[in-house]
Amino acid sequence: MDLGFKQSKRMKVIGNIQDISTKRDSRHKSIEVYIDTVEYLTQRKDGRYYQAFSFEDELETPLVLTGDCLALAKPKKDADGDYVFKVYDLVDGEYVLNPDKTLALDWEYDFDEDLFILNSAYYSVALPNEEYKQLETQKQKEKSMKNWKGRKRS
Repeated sequence: MDLGFKQSKRMKVIGNIQDISTKRDSRHKSIEVYIDTVEYLTQRKDGRYYQAFSFEDELETPLVLTGDCLALAKPKKDADGDYVFKVYDLVDGEYVLNPDKTLALDWEYDFDEDLFILNSAYYSVALPNEEYKQLETQKQKEKSMKNWKGRKRS
């Protein structure tokens, strides 16, 4: 899984993300992470070997993840400001770890302003191959329809 970071226009974090520990905690519900791009991942068998495929979906409205659905993946934070989180889904009032979802944030500390600045956010969802194909086809159709409607007749 590639955790390459990409600069985003609408990504932001509200609240102190550093309060989140390795254990999920409902007290962090007020922390919000706004994500504008989701990368869907899958693997397909190509002959004898599996190949990784990915599809990036830029969202019209940002996806909001709350702090009560997050827990640090590693007990220690990296010195360079990279945070990787496990993501939990709320199912029937219970928090369930979703191993197919990952959130990674890259921070930088501004000594002059005495604050942390979010450099990039990466959110990925691993899908089974069939589900991935359906999603990719649907998103491509939506994109072509959007482009088709945007054309002007001359």
